Amino acid sequence: MNREEYMKCLTHRLRRLPKEDFDKAISYYTEYFEEAGPENEAQAIHDLGSPELAADQIIRNIAAENAKEPIKDVRHGFYAVWIGILAVFAAPIGIPLALTLGILALTFVFLILVLIFCVFVVTISVAVSAIPCIVIGVWMLFTSFADGMATIGIGLIGLGIGYWLIVASVALGKGALHLMTRLFGRVAKGGNTKKN
Repeated sequence: MNREEYMKCLTHRLRRLPKEDFDKAISYYTEYFEEAGPENEAQAIHDLGSPELAADQIIRNIAAENAKEPIKDVRHGFYAVWIGILAVFAAPIGIPLALTLGILALTFVFLILVLIFCVFVVTISVAVSAIPCIVIGVWMLFTSFADGMATIGIGLIGLGIGYWLIVASVALGKGALHLMTRLFGRVAKGGNTKKN
């Protein structure tokens, strides 16, 4: 295997990483080969190990790093979870066990995301349902002032509760993404047998 074949295989194995992580990894290996020079290419390949193992190591390292960092935003959280899933599949364990763990991990992620979505929809519903209550309360002011004021008050309370539930559900979503990232990072770290 020469440098071009090695880098082609490594690029293929890392193609699902986010662009920033992909570029950083490819840049590191390109510089490594450039520093080694053409005369030491075979030794550099021997020192780096197979491109498959190198790619698996890179994915596990990124997953472990992501597990240590707090979630900055939802997009970063999804990237961190995605890298964690890749790390589970990259772990050096038997294919049937890796497949089972991967399916369980994907099911876990899907279940958590569905639950977060349901909580968010319910909280939006509470906030939005308060608006008609306020409108009806204003209309009722002209027929029964006391009932209108009570209805407007209930609508405002519902709007306030809905607002705080939305804030709480967003925090819950970020916390769940961070928890999943840490979980996948630990799984990836557990499969970490060789450090670069």
